Amino acid sequence: MFHRSSAILAAGALAAALAAPAHAETAMPFALDWKFEGPAAPYFSALDNGHFADAGLTVEISEGAGSLDAIPKVATGAYPVGFADINSLMKFLDQNPGAPVTAVMMIYDKPPFAVIGRKSLGVETPADLAGKVLGAPPPDGAWAQFPIFAAENGLDMASITVEPLGFPVREPMLAEGKVASVTGFSFTSTLNVKRLGVPADDLSVILMADHGVALYGNAIIVNTDFAKANPELVTGFLKAVALGWKDAIADPAKAIEGLIKRNPAADPALEAERLQMSIDDNVLTDWVKANGLGGIDAERMAKAIAQTGTVYSFVNAPDAALYFDSSYLPTDGSLMLQ
Repeated sequence: MFHRSSAILAAGALAAALAAPAHAETAMPFALDWKFEGPAAPYFSALDNGHFADAGLTVEISEGAGSLDAIPKVATGAYPVGFADINSLMKFLDQNPGAPVTAVMMIYDKPPFAVIGRKSLGVETPADLAGKVLGAPPPDGAWAQFPIFAAENGLDMASITVEPLGFPVREPMLAEGKVASVTGFSFTSTLNVKRLGVPADDLSVILMADHGVALYGNAIIVNTDFAKANPELVTGFLKAVALGWKDAIADPAKAIEGLIKRNPAADPALEAERLQMSIDDNVLTDWVKANGLGGIDAERMAKAIAQTGTVYSFVNAPDAALYFDSSYLPTDGSLMLQ
């Protein structure tokens, strides 16, 4: 349960931090959804190329533990901004009405929710999941949307053996053939399984967005108390994020260099491939090319909410205005990535 008192205390701490001299940069810690992998590189580009500093911000980027992880961190005010699955945010706000958190910038216009299967184990299409074992970490954003994917593709959930498992063993179990498929982000699980020695031509990547799922993906989320008190800082942060993605799209190799500085154990070639997958499949969509990064289409959002309602019983009437607020997005053209 979300405790409003915790948010008030944390918001007070944030406000106190803003009492520094006007010329000083404001600390604005940023909670990611996952580890320092390829798709995180644009945020380090924004840091290394001075975009956050230009906005008067000192940004410390922290790893996360899944698509839902940043939501309570931001709702309590422990972090003013984070990166999280907007569909999980809908459910959180329904279960915690009045929690001071909302999405303000869509990043994954096409979500990376996917089922990654082994062709040698009989999984190439959605229908092939029947009678097979599916590995799914309970906190996984893709697993959270799987019932919608199943409904859109006429799959009987009872015909699928679901094996709950932890993130650290998800890809190893698929590589070892202990499960025939897993839910996950396409660019995460696919490349992790390849790294474990599974040939690329044995992998099937079933993107839920290509099979009837209209949902959006991960977005920048903000503590609304902080945002209302500091709208210019939030807009500056979002502009810096957009410029970081633009830099990464223009020079992915340089972006990966910045990532490897923070995660020296990572494989540069693998993370470069992961970053490019996220750019091509999730961020730089036709809609984003035409409209810029960050916004949403109201008609599609309404459909996404309706799809969520087919597998989740809203306690309160769903309201798109609670889940996404575009008013903090910059209007100076910085959202155009090409």
